[in-house]
Amino acid sequence: MSFPLLEKPLFEIGGHYVTFLGLIAFAGFFTAGLLIARFLQSQIVRRFFSRFKIDVNFVAIVTTILSLASIIFFGVTAINAAGIPLPWNAALPGIKLSLLQIFLLVALVIAVFWISSRTKHFLFNRLLAQSGLDRSLQYAIAQVVSNIVLVVGIVIVLENTGIHLAALTVFAGAVGVGVGFGLQNIASNFISGLVILAERPITIGDRVEVAGVIGRVQQIRARSTVIITNDNIAMIVPNSKFIDSPVTNWHYGDPRVRFRLPVGVAYGSDIAKVRETLLAVGRENPNTLEEPAPSVFLKKFGDSSIDFELVVWSSEMSARPSRYRSDLNFAIVEKFLEAKIEFPFPQRDLHIRDGVLKVENVAAEEKAERSQP
Repeated sequence: MSFPLLEKPLFEIGGHYVTFLGLIAFAGFFTAGLLIARFLQSQIVRRFFSRFKIDVNFVAIVTTILSLASIIFFGVTAINAAGIPLPWNAALPGIKLSLLQIFLLVALVIAVFWISSRTKHFLFNRLLAQSGLDRSLQYAIAQVVSNIVLVVGIVIVLENTGIHLAALTVFAGAVGVGVGFGLQNIASNFISGLVILAERPITIGDRVEVAGVIGRVQQIRARSTVIITNDNIAMIVPNSKFIDSPVTNWHYGDPRVRFRLPVGVAYGSDIAKVRETLLAVGRENPNTLEEPAPSVFLKKFGDSSIDFELVVWSSEMSARPSRYRSDLNFAIVEKFLEAKIEFPFPQRDLHIRDGVLKVENVAAEEKAERSQP
């Protein structure tokens, strides 16, 4: 059965006529590609990939690439169905690669990223886990090996798909100057990441302070480092900040940290009792180290107070210094109230060199006025 009206050419593209049936086929295949691409971005597919213990970021990259590949595949199929031949094996003009080679290249690049991710996971969680090396050093080794696998894999894939790196040197030289300024920060951060992994000024779990950001190092990536603050906020810090800026690492070398708490008492207080009370506060806190032992210093004689300083050491509370100081201050208030040690308040002495100063008892006069009938 034929439908002359539907098979009648409507317009011409590149010497090929497109019919109404061709337009219907084009619309059908292209719509199918869009629906499949949308399905590949759904939570069902993401949960399916997560069963294979694949990294979340890698799953997002894979699903995105597969969605784009679906649109391209069904788009080319739709063009062929419309009556415009677009061979899969024919080289595309300008790049000398066919559509099949491009799809193969995409699939191989995804495989290289997956192998790189699995290599890092295998080294860090299995092979090096029982090596006896420091955990942060294990992570550094796994990260470096993973990057090497990624670079070598991409080079092999490009060479085997017909893209020779020697030919890219001309292109790189032509555009290198133009994009060099735009990529210098990325290159700097990448190299800084390698320096961090090799030199290890910071490691996973360290509490650091850099460029105004304070928190715990959660992840050291190729370009940036993830720091979790005490407010549970993830801060993404470029790796170059750890190289060209001063970095405070509370766990570097020795996890013990000294805390200083200034305390003022009123004049006339028993100095010996103040000292013993402050030492008791330091010893009774479970997070205070016995060695070095807590100590108390008399700093100075202020205008309205005698200023002391309680010095304590802790290896656990560096991640929560505010909580530790607060607990000690609450304990100091409680102990001072029990020992009847007074906190100071501002005092001033008034000296009158000459003349007469009249002092009236306002409260007594008001009381007398209220008592009169």
